[in-house]
Amino acid sequence: KEATWTTSAGHPILCPMFTGLVEGMGTVLALEPAQEGLRILVDLGGFAEGVGLGDSICTGGTCLSVTTIDGSTVSYDVSPETLEKTSLGALKNGSKVNIERSLRVGDRLGGHFLTGHVDGLGSLVAIEQQGDFAVYTFDCPANVWPLLVSKGSVGVEGVSLTVASLEKDHQFTVALIPETLERTTLGALEPGMPVNLEGDMLGKYVLRFLQQAGTDPDALRNALSASEFFEQT
Repeated sequence: KEATWTTSAGHPILCPMFTGLVEGMGTVLALEPAQEGLRILVDLGGFAEGVGLGDSICTGGTCLSVTTIDGSTVSYDVSPETLEKTSLGALKNGSKVNIERSLRVGDRLGGHFLTGHVDGLGSLVAIEQQGDFAVYTFDCPANVWPLLVSKGSVGVEGVSLTVASLEKDHQFTVALIPETLERTTLGALEPGMPVNLEGDMLGKYVLRFLQQAGTDPDALRNALSASEFFEQT
């Protein structure tokens, strides 16, 4: 089951959620044209267990819906918009992709909340090896930059990472442990490669509220007062 919450009025909310703790890597078996978009076939291996049609799976940091299942192989139909705005457009046959099935109610939340809705396309700038560890420097688009804070969380290709530092020119660093380098696609990244970036979900709402408070505080106040998400006092 996907994560479920209810509003203060008791109405259920159903949406796919992820933790950024990648379960493993899938392998792209085929890329087939599908009208204006693309159908991507991925071998999930053992992670196909329990997957059903229509399920949401975070694949390379992008929330995708399963359209067909054949053994351990699933397919996703990807729109032109998604291909343009994410790293999925750079996939090839044999490419590895990070896989995480949607969070179930009662699961431990070891990373941070991710939706698989990519905020922007970044790129790897540099790698600094530190023995078995590594410090990666990423470039990020201007719209993602306000969502990053030092020692905060960021999703990179679906992996929950801690921002080690914020650098000039919209760059940030993360420190990767050997486990992450081995179990995810981040270990095979090379400078210049694109990566999907997703900012902290809570940070997005805070930023949006602050923007509204600065441009139209009365509208924000009225919207919050009328919302069923907040108890009236």
